[in-house]
Amino acid sequence: MATALKSTSDAVKAPAKRKISPRKKGGDGKLPFAAKELLDDYRRMLLIRRFEEKAGQLYGMGLIGGFCHLYIGQEAVVVGLHASAGKADTLVTSYRDHGHMLACGMDPGRVMAELTGRIGGYSKGKGGSMHMFSREANFFGGHGIVGAQVPIGTGLGFGHKYKGDGGVCFVYFGDGAVNQGQVYESFNMASLWKLPVVYVIENNLYGMGTAVARASASVELYRRGDAYGIPGVQVNGMDVIEVRKAGEKATAHCRAGKGPMILEMKTYRYRGHSMSDPAKYRTKEEVSKVRKESDPIDNLRAFLIDNKVATEDSLKEVDREVKAIITKAADFAQQSPEPDPAELYTDILVEA
Repeated sequence: MATALKSTSDAVKAPAKRKISPRKKGGDGKLPFAAKELLDDYRRMLLIRRFEEKAGQLYGMGLIGGFCHLYIGQEAVVVGLHASAGKADTLVTSYRDHGHMLACGMDPGRVMAELTGRIGGYSKGKGGSMHMFSREANFFGGHGIVGAQVPIGTGLGFGHKYKGDGGVCFVYFGDGAVNQGQVYESFNMASLWKLPVVYVIENNLYGMGTAVARASASVELYRRGDAYGIPGVQVNGMDVIEVRKAGEKATAHCRAGKGPMILEMKTYRYRGHSMSDPAKYRTKEEVSKVRKESDPIDNLRAFLIDNKVATEDSLKEVDREVKAIITKAADFAQQSPEPDPAELYTDILVEA
């Protein structure tokens, strides 16, 4: 039942058979999406990239403690998919979650404050990088336990169907989590009840330090729903335009009452699994090649210029504006006080 989506450029393949997508060239002037939408995608991806770069700097300075997993390289996935999200839609993901928060419209300052353990953060400085939430943005958290967000997201999908609000839940998880048992329990229930859930497998080729081919008997992760009648599609996750197209089809499928769908996003992270990972399991040449040929931001930038949607100068101005936002966010985080020790006893129980 699973089908492979043919991109205008090849997706990043497993290390043993690597084929990198070339830079997207300008076409005949016909844009796949409105110019404003593509410019918004560029700005959102750049915001995520600059935010994560600053987070890496703050971590190195000792201002961010604990675990910190950066999203650099994978920006096109969440930005392209969120373009299809409606007001009622929900999102839940794993611990590589800063990009998802920013794509949802969460305040960069409050996200950064949470990373630095300050009271101005979304979880009052008590959740850190892996555990913050925003009901206003329908963001139901990053989750530190591998695969734990999948049954939670399935439950959110059940809520959408029960309430009849037309919403869809986007459930993000990685190639490492795809082998967890609760994932398949969720697939079974979602298919049985035809829940409106888009399961997004962010396949960045390495589960921590283990290549997909060494951890999965089948590397066609988009086919993991075959046994449950869930259609799956493999997408070039380094191309925001291809991600947008796949997102539109997936959400239309769910909103039509046809049940869940699986999107395997072939993507790549430039940094280690976390800030403490030296990533010695892959070569510098491999990372450099992907960055040079398949970077989602550089590719969209070239596409916008080639198609006369933007100029070099206008995109440089976008970069300046984004950098100013990130500088302001970092300043807010560092100026926000640490939570009072009494906060250890709050937000523990819910009054029912």
